[in-house]
Amino acid sequence: MELFKEDKVYNFLGRGKLFFIASFVLFFLAIGVIAVKGFSFGIDFTGGTVVQVKYATVAPIDKIRESLQKNELFEHATVTEFGSPNEVVIKTPASTVGLANDIGDTTAKILAGTGDFEIRRVDMVGPKVGDELRVKGLTAFLLTLMAIMATVTFRYEWRFALAAVIAIVHDIVITFGFVSYFEVDFNIESVAALLMILGYSIHDTIIVYDRVREHIEESKETNFVQIINEAVSRTQSRTTLTSLTVFFVVLTLFVFGGDIMMGFSFPMLIGVIVGTYSSIFVASQLVVWTGFSVEGYRNGLAQKERNRAEKEKMRAQFEQGIV
Repeated sequence: MELFKEDKVYNFLGRGKLFFIASFVLFFLAIGVIAVKGFSFGIDFTGGTVVQVKYATVAPIDKIRESLQKNELFEHATVTEFGSPNEVVIKTPASTVGLANDIGDTTAKILAGTGDFEIRRVDMVGPKVGDELRVKGLTAFLLTLMAIMATVTFRYEWRFALAAVIAIVHDIVITFGFVSYFEVDFNIESVAALLMILGYSIHDTIIVYDRVREHIEESKETNFVQIINEAVSRTQSRTTLTSLTVFFVVLTLFVFGGDIMMGFSFPMLIGVIVGTYSSIFVASQLVVWTGFSVEGYRNGLAQKERNRAEKEKMRAQFEQGIV
């Protein structure tokens, strides 16, 4: 399916400077939001207890809070609507380790006079486990970032790797700026979304970089901006179709997955959008601004070819007993 004409070159970089500037304004705004508001960490990272309660009618939130305040276990608990007016989530940082009774049974007894309800879910995470998950999530992110930079540097050169990593960090910061602003719970599913955004973003960028390299090696064009415009134009149909496919799958999770999937689906939804345009308007533009030289790259390839030919010649001479 061809959404963009293969034989037409679109001036993405010429028209993309405004996108680039707007994108990095959004980047710094996201940093500001994260610095001011921080994240609403789920119990995966902070430890504590989550109890999901479903009422037969509209949940009496005020009455639930009043009942919980009478018990020291739920002294600092928060009660919020969960997906529908009939359901609520009770979160408390209190440790439930060592309780004689199940926390679900305890909650049911406390809320006995608030109406007809059922306990749908009880999750408990100790503070030590939460610390371990937080450290391991950060470690996974940093190791993935280093592996991506090493791979791209080995496959292309350092300017491409630097541009790719900056674009990835740009995608992550903007995505989680939205997570912070809308106070979406940051939990272990959010870490999974973060790693998937990393993979999606670098994959999209690599497709463009591969085509850029092909154009440098196969064409006689010396204008690097024109080469990038041609490369992006050739991959645009594929990029758009792939992005739309992923977007609609994630949108389905976002719409029908409910609040329990929000920590994964919301970051992914933003990440797909940001990652798609960053591979066009951010990663490519950054390579241009790093001072990449087409002639220098071609001279380097020619030198490698001469060295390879020289080694082949010396090997042949050795085999024939000339050397």
